[in-house]
Amino acid sequence: MPVPGPGYSITVRVEAPSSASAAGDLTSAVGRVGGVLTAFDVVESHADSIVVDISANVLSANHAEDITQALDALPGVRVRKVSDRTFLIHLGGKLEVNPKVALRNRDDLSRAYTPGVARVCQAIAANPEDARRLTIKRNTVAVVTDGSAVLGLGNIGPAAALPVMEGKAALFKKFADVDAWPVCLDTQDTEEIIRTVKALAPVYAGINLEDIAAPRCFEIEARLREQLDIPVFHDDQHGTAIVVVAALRNALRVVGKRLEDCKVVVSGVGAAGSAIIRLLQRKGPGDVVAADIDGIVHSGRDNLDDNLRWVAEHTNKHNVSGTLHEALVGADVFIGVSAPNLFGAEQVATMADDAVVFALANPDPEIDPLEAQKHAAVVATGRSDYPNQINNVLAFPGVFRGLLDAQARHIDDAMLLAAADAIADVVDGDRLNASFIVPSVFDPAVSSAVAGAVKAAAQREA
Repeated sequence: MPVPGPGYSITVRVEAPSSASAAGDLTSAVGRVGGVLTAFDVVESHADSIVVDISANVLSANHAEDITQALDALPGVRVRKVSDRTFLIHLGGKLEVNPKVALRNRDDLSRAYTPGVARVCQAIAANPEDARRLTIKRNTVAVVTDGSAVLGLGNIGPAAALPVMEGKAALFKKFADVDAWPVCLDTQDTEEIIRTVKALAPVYAGINLEDIAAPRCFEIEARLREQLDIPVFHDDQHGTAIVVVAALRNALRVVGKRLEDCKVVVSGVGAAGSAIIRLLQRKGPGDVVAADIDGIVHSGRDNLDDNLRWVAEHTNKHNVSGTLHEALVGADVFIGVSAPNLFGAEQVATMADDAVVFALANPDPEIDPLEAQKHAAVVATGRSDYPNQINNVLAFPGVFRGLLDAQARHIDDAMLLAAADAIADVVDGDRLNASFIVPSVFDPAVSSAVAGAVKAAAQREA
C-alpha cells in the first residue's frame, strides 16, 4: 500500500475543547484514516478551548478530505481552515533577483549604471569574450522548456511548466551556486525553439533543456550544440543517464558482476532511455536489449524513427524480438524509464541470479519495489520514499558548475562519464551496500566532486 509522503502535505487548523484527551483524540483521528502526522502545534489557548495546527502527509485530495472529515466529526471539534503546504511554498514563485552590488548613493549608481556602465559596454563591444568576465553570463544558465513533456503530466504547456523550471533553478543555486533562470517558450515548433534559444544565448554560459518531448528534443539539442558556443545539456537525457550509469556501477560492485558480462534490459526508448543506452555503450556492456510499447527494438521492426533505428543498430546482438517479459529472461539488469506496473515478481524470478532492478518510472514504477525485492539483489527507484533514489539533482548542478568553471564551449560523453564516475566514487567501500548505491542528494561532497571531474575533463578536451 502506498505511504503518504511530503509531496502532498496539509495543515488543518482546528478548534477543540481544552480537555486532557484533546491531543490524543485529534492525532488518533488522523491515524485512523491513514494520515501520517508530521506536526502538532497549539496556536491559541483559552480556558475552554484550544486552536491547533495539525500537519499531515496524505495520498491525494480525497485522502485530505477524509482526514478533514474525521477531525470535524469529533465531538466539540471544528475545522477552521485546510492549507495545502505544497501550494503555500509556491505562492509568489520560488525565485527572486537580488543585486550583488551596493546601491547606496549617487556614486554607486554612477558606476553600476549610467554613466560608468557605458565604458563596460564599450569594452565588451570591442572584445565580446569580456562578457564572461564582466556580466552575469559567466555563472548563468537558461532552463529552457516548451512544456511538452513535464514530469509525468505530459503536454501541459509553458505556463504550467514554470513551477518545475523554478524548482530546477532553485536546485542549481542550492547545490552548485549556479544562477539559473526559467525560460518557458510559448511554442512547440522545432525551428522557432532553436531560433529563440539562439537569440537568447548571449546572456547565458550554458543551456539546460528540460521537459521537451521526444523525438523533437533530439533535433533541438543536436542543432543547438552545432550552432552555439556554449554547452547544451538536455537533463532528461544526459542527467538521467549520468546518475543511472553511476548507480549501476555501484550496484554491480554489490553483486560482484562486471558490466561487460551483463545483459541489460532497458524499458523505454524516449529521451531518457536512449541517452542511457548511448552512455552505457561507452562502458562496453555484454548486451543491451531495449523495449518500448511495441516490444523489443530490433532491426526487422517496421516504422522505426531515426532514434529507434540507431538503437536497433547498436543494441540487441542476437536481434531477438518479443515482449518485455521475454527480454527479462536471463537478464542481469533491468532499467526502466517507461510506464507503471509493467511486470511483477514472477518476471524478476526469470532474471539471472543477483539481478539488479532500476524501476524509475515516477511516481509509479514499472514494478512495485517490494515485489522486485523478492528476487532482485539490488532495487532502485526514482522515488524518495524507498532506498536508492535515482535523482538527476545528483548530476546537473555539479555538471554545470564544472562547465562554467572551465568556461567550456561544449559538452561531450567524456564529461558525462567523468560525472558518473564522480558520483559513484562518493559512495566509498565502507558505505556501499544493496540499500546504498548512490549518495544522498544533500551530501555536500557530490556537487563539488562532479564539478571537479567535469572541469578536469573539459580542460583536457580544450
